[in-house]
Amino acid sequence: MKKFTAKIFSLSFITLTTIFLLVVANVPTQILLTKVRSPQPQAILVLGGGTGRERFALEFAQKHPNLPIWVSGGSPSERQVLIQADIDSQRVHLDNRATDTVTNFTTTVNALLENNIHHVYLITSDFHMRRSRAIATVVFGSRGIIVTPVSVSSGQPREETSRVLRDVARSFLWVFSGRTGASLNPRLTQQAQFSIRDLI
Repeated sequence: MKKFTAKIFSLSFITLTTIFLLVVANVPTQILLTKVRSPQPQAILVLGGGTGRERFALEFAQKHPNLPIWVSGGSPSERQVLIQADIDSQRVHLDNRATDTVTNFTTTVNALLENNIHHVYLITSDFHMRRSRAIATVVFGSRGIIVTPVSVSSGQPREETSRVLRDVARSFLWVFSGRTGASLNPRLTQQAQFSIRDLI
């Protein structure tokens, strides 16, 4: 009986490991194919929650008048910068579902695909870009979307590697299960009444 149980466990472990490796290997393949298929960005994705990101995005959008703009998260006052600017409202898509950086990507990926967008300019603060790109590589990359980073100067130090690794793990959790683990973050329940920028 022990040998049978050990064999089942071994087979299960090998199967799960194989599936994991196949998924991991699929991400760079998807990214390479997308680079060939969509070499130029088709939209602008702004990660809200950082002072100055929306104002920078406004200037950037004015230089790229044919690209739609997606804003994920951010406070109402920050988003008003884009809404009140001299930009066609049809270009601006606001999404308030994100609760942190991982969900900035998991909540927008399907909407981008529905609009046949496979390459976006990614706008966020410079200190935040490394983590954002890492998450985008897993979440967007697994769905055939790539990013061209555009950093906003902040004067802040780069985020800790531990935060990057944590969110990469959460991104893989989403790829496999459709869940991000955001509900496990105690700050979400303690600070739900605050601006989204406090959670990023």
